Amino acid sequence: MEKGYLALVLHAHLPFVRHPEHEDFLEEDWLYEAITETYIPLINVFDGLVGDGVDFRITMSLTPTLIAMLTDPLLQGRYIRHIDKLVELSEKEVERTRWQPEFHELAKMYRERFNNARFVFDRKYGRNLITAFKKFQDMGKLEVITCAATHGFLPLMEMYPEAVRAQIAAAVMDYEKHLGRKPRGIWLPECGYYPGVDKYLKEFGINFFFTDSHGILYATPRPKHGVFAPIYCKTDVAAFGRDLESSKQVWSAAEGYPGDFSYREFYRDVGFDLDYDYIRPYLHDDGIRTNVGIKYFGITGTTKHKEPYDRAAALAKAAEHAGNFMFNREKQAEYLEGFMGRKPIIVSPYDAELFGHWWFEGPEWIDFLLRKLHFDQDTIKTITPSEYLEQNPRNQRATPSMSSWGYKGYSEVWLEGSNDWIYRHLHKAAQRMVEMARNKNGANGTTERALNQAARELLLAQSSDWAFIMKTGTMVQYAVKRTKDHIARFNALYDMITNDRVDLRLLEDLESKDNLFPEMDYRYYL
Repeated sequence: MEKGYLALVLHAHLPFVRHPEHEDFLEEDWLYEAITETYIPLINVFDGLVGDGVDFRITMSLTPTLIAMLTDPLLQGRYIRHIDKLVELSEKEVERTRWQPEFHELAKMYRERFNNARFVFDRKYGRNLITAFKKFQDMGKLEVITCAATHGFLPLMEMYPEAVRAQIAAAVMDYEKHLGRKPRGIWLPECGYYPGVDKYLKEFGINFFFTDSHGILYATPRPKHGVFAPIYCKTDVAAFGRDLESSKQVWSAAEGYPGDFSYREFYRDVGFDLDYDYIRPYLHDDGIRTNVGIKYFGITGTTKHKEPYDRAAALAKAAEHAGNFMFNREKQAEYLEGFMGRKPIIVSPYDAELFGHWWFEGPEWIDFLLRKLHFDQDTIKTITPSEYLEQNPRNQRATPSMSSWGYKGYSEVWLEGSNDWIYRHLHKAAQRMVEMARNKNGANGTTERALNQAARELLLAQSSDWAFIMKTGTMVQYAVKRTKDHIARFNALYDMITNDRVDLRLLEDLESKDNLFPEMDYRYYL
């Protein structure tokens, strides 16, 4: 009989990047890399577990922007073009490395992986990976949860509650369209919670959300069981807190598993290592060297010298680390169950893209872990938050504290010197969106289309990804441009709508570029 539960939570998210106005666009690679390196490997793991009769539970968010991209015909076609080029490159690499035994087997591995990615994406799931995740959800193995529509950071929208409500309403609408039911849970973007946001979750039938540890530990009143049991807000929506110990074992760059020297080195890629003329056909049109996804070296150590990647040794290490993680959770559950007098739930949330993209062996680690949990012990059991609440309906009532994850845990990543300039524009746009929704309520035809497009542009401008990129210093120019472009597009629509002069050609152009949420309803802002 189990003494506690483990809730593995994978947050799958990418910002909406789609540029039909360009034949080739660098930032769209974020999606293509995630498909090849994270989403398809995870799907393969889940399919393998189901095929072998391994019972498991995982919770996974699929954000509305990610769903929009994964179901978009333009991006689906562009991914096929992308993976075809990788298949071609891998064939050339098998030939090139024929007399380099330390790389030849790796080249064949990449050829197999890229061919498998193309088969799974195109043939097995008809270019729509959402159908794969829905399949596992319908089996009861995977609980898919939603997120705010464009990953907007909700605590910084508190002064415009209509904007918060619209982020939730659009997300629930989109989830139901693609996954066939209403979402039971939500990943609040950046774990950003403020007291009162749960009333909008309650309105749309969402039963639970996650916070970082201190959101629960500093709740009022203090929860008796800390983060090892959920708490109910005043609205009866449950809050689950992140377990620091299990998170650190996987997340920490210094102490976590992914930094082990046996694993593959992320930062050595043939896009930079090989002769330029050889690799040029597989780069973008501008010819700038970028990662292409074929990496032949291991981490080796804190040194510039890297040894060839040993795949067998890396998989053995992943199995060892899975066993270590399981052992630690067993001991944690045994101690907590005796201390608490009830079965604890250990919530371990991670960005899904860590597994496979950043940590190449991550999907195999999950596979080893779930198999070990099923066959090798009976102390802990994987569970979804919905199942836990059904089995444990009585929990303490308390109000979580305002919190986020990230540096210092109180929004500083998304509101500091590099990005604070965006909020005066976002607040003004939210104010104007509410104004238009009220003044033009009942509009139809072209005016209704313009109102809905204005809502899309506001939602896209509110994406927390742009502020995050500005803070971290990666692709800053793109993040600034996206913020300014969406605000400018919103303001142009506002002027047209308020003056009753909608430019149909401009509206159609914006609808073709920013085409997510086709069922968008400006009345969310009423």
